[in-house]
Amino acid sequence: MVCLGNICRSPLAEAILQSKLPKDLFIVDSAGTGGWHVGQEPDKRSILTAKNRGLDITGQRGRQFSKNDFENFDYIYVMDHSNYKNVIALAPNQDAKSKVKMILNELFPNENVDVPDPYYGGQNGFEQVFDMLDEACSILAEKLISKHL
Repeated sequence: MVCLGNICRSPLAEAILQSKLPKDLFIVDSAGTGGWHVGQEPDKRSILTAKNRGLDITGQRGRQFSKNDFENFDYIYVMDHSNYKNVIALAPNQDAKSKVKMILNELFPNENVDVPDPYYGGQNGFEQVFDMLDEACSILAEKLISKHL
């Protein structure tokens, strides 16, 4: 799961998807395309939103997406067009590029809809983002489980 700073959207997406998958079969992680928040815990509004929905993301720490992620992960889900462009720019080959998908395409196939960045808004924006990601991750989890079990 990839967003810009790895403190708002992608930590939520990581926790949501992980909660819907068997932990012994899938590894879910998140990263940011920028390095501003490396080592920091998620935004307090993301932490509160997750807590309100029964998820604890306080153990997560920001990290920056790297070229190695193409080797370490089978699927790379990005939150918006900017993240997509930045991740694709690091892809070493076409096979790596094919791993990168817009997460809301799970809800709106081929529409390339962005998950809005709630950083500059209030708590309500984080709640809305959680709902979008929860819905997309439900579909994604179903697909992943049926494909890999």
